[in-house]
Amino acid sequence: MTAPVRAGDNARLRMGVLGMVVLSLFAALYARLWFLQVVANPESTRAVIINQVRVVPEEAPRGRILDRQGRIVVDNRVSEAVTINRVKFKNDVDTVTRLAALLQLPPAVLVNRMNDQRFSPYKPVPVAEDVPESVVVYLAEHRDEFPGVEAQQLTERAYPNGNLAAHLLGYVGEINDKELKGRKGEGYRLGDEIGKAGVEKSYEEFLRGAPGLTKLEVDSRGKVLQTLDSQPPEQGKDVQLTMDLDVQRLTEESLAQGIEAARHATDKEAKKNFLAPAGAAVVIDPRDGSVLAMASFPTFTPGDFVNGIKPDVFAALNEPASHYPLNNRALSGQYAPGSTFKLITALAGLKDGLLQPTTTVDDHGSLKVGNRLFRNAGNRSYGRVNLPQAITVSSDVYFYQLGANFWYRRGQVGDGIQNTAREMGLGQPTGVALDAEARGRVPDPDTRKRLHDRSPKAFPEGKWFAGDNVNLAIGQGETVVTPMQLANAYATFANGGTLYTPRVAARVVEQDGRPVKDLGADVVRKVDLSAGRGAILAGLRGAVADPKGTAHGAFLGFNGFPVAGKTGTAQVSGKQDTALFVAMAPADDPQFVVAVVMEEAGFGGSSAAPVARRILEGLAGKPPGPVQLAGGVD
Repeated sequence: MTAPVRAGDNARLRMGVLGMVVLSLFAALYARLWFLQVVANPESTRAVIINQVRVVPEEAPRGRILDRQGRIVVDNRVSEAVTINRVKFKNDVDTVTRLAALLQLPPAVLVNRMNDQRFSPYKPVPVAEDVPESVVVYLAEHRDEFPGVEAQQLTERAYPNGNLAAHLLGYVGEINDKELKGRKGEGYRLGDEIGKAGVEKSYEEFLRGAPGLTKLEVDSRGKVLQTLDSQPPEQGKDVQLTMDLDVQRLTEESLAQGIEAARHATDKEAKKNFLAPAGAAVVIDPRDGSVLAMASFPTFTPGDFVNGIKPDVFAALNEPASHYPLNNRALSGQYAPGSTFKLITALAGLKDGLLQPTTTVDDHGSLKVGNRLFRNAGNRSYGRVNLPQAITVSSDVYFYQLGANFWYRRGQVGDGIQNTAREMGLGQPTGVALDAEARGRVPDPDTRKRLHDRSPKAFPEGKWFAGDNVNLAIGQGETVVTPMQLANAYATFANGGTLYTPRVAARVVEQDGRPVKDLGADVVRKVDLSAGRGAILAGLRGAVADPKGTAHGAFLGFNGFPVAGKTGTAQVSGKQDTALFVAMAPADDPQFVVAVVMEEAGFGGSSAAPVARRILEGLAGKPPGPVQLAGGVD
């Protein structure tokens, strides 16, 4: 029989079990404390230190952009701004109402600015700029009432000349994931600004400064205890351009006036006004390839991109009705050169021996090649003309014949016109230090086949015929050039045969003017122009000075320096004619080459030449008058 368990024994058993449990818990706690203090102490210490230190980056002001005379074209401006950290901000009705009243804004406007998607989530959102000092002081004294709200100085890009030189200068914007990935190790962070186009992009490595860093010690609630270290930002270097601010303004004004004048002129063939939606103009110093001005119309305002462009503004810039103002037509616009290409054809004929300066052609107004009849512009006849006269009056028949001769003797001279065109820099990027430059195209039998194979509907014929050579000789057919290429080719002729890479920047300097890097002229190649250059130059001078010249009407009464030039009128399927003109001045020792291209604006002598005249008046030191369209055929 089992003895009964007494009550005292049961109590002692329960106390013993409880004691073992308590002892086990203390042992486990002791073991954990020992592990943390002895084994894991270094890692724990580092974690605590890391949690207590905040590294605050400060983006550096970008370097300035200067014109060739040292005048500021792009600068930075500092403003007192109120910013909101969207993570920390107490977004309730009361706080929003009080902050809106302080900033003298309707609450709805404040909320819209705070939620503006243009701004990175990694950066505070500026909701008010250029605020008075009283607001700054009030926010500093009432910090606890506005969590996430700060008054701070912001440095942002400033374009003091508005939209002047917009396509040349470009604009800045927030770095995107793709750009950030390509710049690993260069110190960029999400939310940083970076050049997106133009000089701002091409010379980013110099314009971007060294970011500042501040190390702060904070407590567990994020309150700053002290500043551990501070490295101030270093402003970027200044980039001095080859562009002259006065010449740029003159060029843009002249182009805009010419386009407006063309829109009020009648296209007699179409029986309506010319559309003249767009155009471009380039001014180059042929002595070293310096770009003195580069204009594209329509244009935009770089300042619209500061702190991110508003969606409605960006949408408007990409509307077909606006004719795409962001496109830099001086570099990306590809146009049939028309009769301005006759310079190339003449050089090729002289070089390959198919032409002498005294070679004449009896121009009856047309030339039959195979079963096709090719006519002069306006069905005009010029009689017997030599090379200078053919250039002066722009005889298509003269160059039709030369193009046909190249075809008939292709076994001996090959693709002579195309080779000369490429030697003069056409059909390939010029290498100018700006983005979005188009290649252009100098067609030949191989090009024709490739175009046909790739797009048979757009290019239904895959073979090259004599008529194609005839069209090529006067800059028609599938030939397209950019205004920059055209200007550079004529600059090569003007300086006697040195093909330069067009240069838009001359040097990089410190803010005090000390030199950092010289960006000198870059010679691509030397072109032999010894054969008949004088005859071609005589023809180009005659185009302006001779009463029979195609640009003579545009330069009547011009009292600046002697000018040599060539008009061009290019036919475009389904559109009105493109007007072109290229000038060199002074004709005997050229210091300027001016190329003007105007879409759907009629004859080059009527529309483009008057624009170049106004630019040259200013370059000659004369007061430029308004652009007035002239008579003319080519």
